[in-house]
Amino acid sequence: MIEFDPVLVHDWLRRSARRMPQKDALVCGGERWSYGKLDTYSDRFAEVLIELGMHKQDRVVILTGNCPETVVSLYGTLKAGSVSVILDASTRAPRLNYVLKNSGARVVVARAHQMPIVREAVGGAGADLKIIWAGSHTGRDECSDIPGATWDAMFSAISGGDGTKSGPIADRLPQCIDIELAMLIYTSGTTGDPKGVMCSHRDVISAAKSIIQYLDNQPEDVILNTLSLSHSYGLYQVLTSSMFGGTVVLESSFLYPHLILKRIAEEGVTGFPLVPNMAVVMLRMNNLGAYDFKTLRYLTSASAALPVPHLVRLRRLIPQAKFYNMYGLTECVRVCYLEGDELDRRPDSVGKTMPNCEVLVVDENGQEVGPGKVGELIVRGSNVMQGYWNDPTMTAKIYLPGPYPAWRWLRSGDQFRRDEDGFLYFLGRKDDMIKTRGERISPKEVENVLCEMENVAEAAVVGVPDEVLGHAIKAFVVPRMDELDQKAVLRHCANRLSPFMVPKYVEFVAALPKNANGKIDRRILQTAEAK
Repeated sequence: MIEFDPVLVHDWLRRSARRMPQKDALVCGGERWSYGKLDTYSDRFAEVLIELGMHKQDRVVILTGNCPETVVSLYGTLKAGSVSVILDASTRAPRLNYVLKNSGARVVVARAHQMPIVREAVGGAGADLKIIWAGSHTGRDECSDIPGATWDAMFSAISGGDGTKSGPIADRLPQCIDIELAMLIYTSGTTGDPKGVMCSHRDVISAAKSIIQYLDNQPEDVILNTLSLSHSYGLYQVLTSSMFGGTVVLESSFLYPHLILKRIAEEGVTGFPLVPNMAVVMLRMNNLGAYDFKTLRYLTSASAALPVPHLVRLRRLIPQAKFYNMYGLTECVRVCYLEGDELDRRPDSVGKTMPNCEVLVVDENGQEVGPGKVGELIVRGSNVMQGYWNDPTMTAKIYLPGPYPAWRWLRSGDQFRRDEDGFLYFLGRKDDMIKTRGERISPKEVENVLCEMENVAEAAVVGVPDEVLGHAIKAFVVPRMDELDQKAVLRHCANRLSPFMVPKYVEFVAALPKNANGKIDRRILQTAEAK
């Protein structure tokens, strides 16, 4: 009998659990969760949601951070036919309150130490809100007036905690179809209130399949993930691994890089996803070459543009591993990637589109521009979101309509150019482009040149008001160890850049402001300059 691919996200977990029930799906601290155990616990979680009165497409907010409880809650929510909303464990009460009200969530999964934040946030968020408390019992009594459940009580029916099913729970769960929502992923909200990106089961599976295809993932892969599960880059490490039957070594953060990098050899890690600030930390370590990276098959970089000099240094330090330089958006997860020899030929490119995805570079009228011309990247494919939750006006603004609904193009808001061979180059957010001396400047191009200097750890470039130039270029530079000389920085830029691209000002700083996604927050830098 032919076995077709599952069409629901959680059914991929079921298939992996059926095929390899004893294999490690998750490694987190001292805990090892097999596929069988993860499948069983998420079944039970789904049943509890239904017992609490949840219906199909109701929303569940998950606050527990990078841990097995979050993964159990995610898959359990999907199995109940509900919609997962994962927030970072450090989320403060105002943001939580906004998401609860905006999403209309009916259940929150949290830890006891988050009780003060949860209590403050639930005000006005809905009278029927329920809490599922994970972890220690300490402090739960102070929220005893909010109905819900406790983790220990929920799973007491699972014999021995070894993943043995207490009954055919799966048969009692609702039937779902792939056009139903699987999750809302909230943006960081740097330009206004956070927006809930609506992802159906079909969107998630399409994006995950394309990523698995170009990374050539196999069941033998072990992925070390320190990225927050509240963001798509981190979340898809778990989602893709459950689909191809790999193992995820889940860490809470990259706060202690020495301990994290040791895990690569300890667990035989083959895949390591990075964001630029992680690369910066690694390259500032004096003993990076002393770590055992021989099991690494690949590294990926996404979320924000990785400066080319950082990419080159990492490749020299870990030569046997493939490096994938990628570009994506929360609204469509991933768009394109660059790998292999092309990294040497065009290291500042983000490559070509991934499988089952199409892009164009267009002008302000939505017309495609030719090679070498700058325009906005637009995207279409099954990986593109359904829109923004509860915000039809913003949804309408971000799409260019086509002859029928599925044909519509997602506007990225990012400036790109394409070369004669079809390779794409990310130049920056449309709002970040600097107009000076009648020219439009990409901050990324200037930042790449700054990061070529051995003593530059990070750099950010913004436009500041100037009576003569309109805007002048200002560079914020984070030195490595030794102090940098401003004249040396400007001289280096003058030797490597066109005159109109050379910064007028250079300021040395200890660190650059980052948003929740780990991206440099240029707006904070610009706001500080305007004061």
